[in-house]
Amino acid sequence: MLELHVQPGARRDEIVGAHGERLKLKLASPAVDGKANRHLMKWLATLFDVPTGQVQLLRGTTGRMKTVLIEGATELPPALTRSPG
Repeated sequence: MLELHVQPGARRDEIVGAHGERLKLKLASPAVDGKANRHLMKWLATLFDVPTGQVQLLRGTTGRMKTVLIEGATELPPALTRSPG
């Protein structure tokens, strides 16, 4: 499971780094009509190399604090293991 702090409406998709106990991500999608959540699920599926259907938003559909489950992921993608910047 991933505990995330998501900031929609950014210039580009970006992994920012630690934000308290959560991982902060910026999304290049507006927080309108669930667009940011759909974009987040697709982006995470790409990062973890799993089908989109294996990424589930468990908590946080309307807020920035989100809990996501990624089924079938066997390891962290390189983008999450290296330091930002």
